[in-house]
Amino acid sequence: MATTATEATKTTAPAQEQQANGNGNGNGEQKTRHSEVGHKSLLKSDDLYQYILDTSVYPREPESMKELREITAKHPWNLMTTSADEGQFLNMLIKLIGAKKTMEIGVYTGYSLLATALALPEDGTILAMDINRENYELGLPCINKAGVGHKIDFREGPALPVLDDLVADKEQHGSFDFAFVDADKDNYLSYHERLLKLVRPGGLIGYDNTLWNGSVVLPDDAPMRKYIRFYRDFVLALNSALAADDRVEICQLPVGDGVTLCRRVK
Repeated sequence: MATTATEATKTTAPAQEQQANGNGNGNGEQKTRHSEVGHKSLLKSDDLYQYILDTSVYPREPESMKELREITAKHPWNLMTTSADEGQFLNMLIKLIGAKKTMEIGVYTGYSLLATALALPEDGTILAMDINRENYELGLPCINKAGVGHKIDFREGPALPVLDDLVADKEQHGSFDFAFVDADKDNYLSYHERLLKLVRPGGLIGYDNTLWNGSVVLPDDAPMRKYIRFYRDFVLALNSALAADDRVEICQLPVGDGVTLCRRVK
């Protein structure tokens, strides 16, 4: 993920991609009003997105999450972070389903992880996996200051071996209430098959970036940033597979860069 995020911060989007993401006018002119870190909103109006943040998100954002958001803003890969409105959404979602045992694949500095940890009961747990411990430790002081560090079991390295070990243990089947995936898009379908064994019937799996910068509706020959084009086919394959999967009920939402929720029914 680090490579693609670094590439993202160094590349200027072509006009057509800017239009798809609501950041251009079709003449190659780029709007610069909005500079929020994690700004992946597909809303066509930056002013409307700022209104949502100022009215409903920032006034309710816990101080620890605000601090972590500001720390992350200074990191060169800050495009990888979960946006503040999506963090609020995840926090509410965890509370609505009464989750206690959760999982997160792809952590970065831990903004979404902190949003989840704050929503869990005192004895709730999160199995968190990422290939980069250094990024996680950047946000760890904020997590510990919030008093939720004891809820997190962080594992450094690829997620698939960890998931395979869990799947091999029959006692882990159906033991998780919620899983959130914001990692390597080329492995999303591999994660999905394993998570369907680990998340309980009635539990939720959330996949991030399922609208992938708006590129899912662009023609194949449209100009795109290299990392957008590289992962686009994987995102399209995921969306098609989830739509046809009768083991889950799905709801795709235009929050952040697109979030698809899957409720396990089989």
